[in-house]
Amino acid sequence: MNKDTMEGNWKQIKGKVREQWGKLTDDDFDVIAGKRDQLLGRIQERHGISRDEAERQVKDWESRNPDYRFETY
Repeated sequence: MNKDTMEGNWKQIKGKVREQWGKLTDDDFDVIAGKRDQLLGRIQERHGISRDEAERQVKDWESRNPDYRFETY
């Protein structure tokens, strides 16, 4: 998903992400802003899991939600 599409769909994407990782806060979403690395870090922090586990969960989520991909920087 390109950056413009990600920004346009961010509210919808946030809802889907919140379903999976309910401990993420609105402030977390402000920081994440569509960036995969930020998402991984916030999942790790809020859910108390390793980077590898966060990566596995995000890959699994992306495979179930192919229309929603995060930007990698």
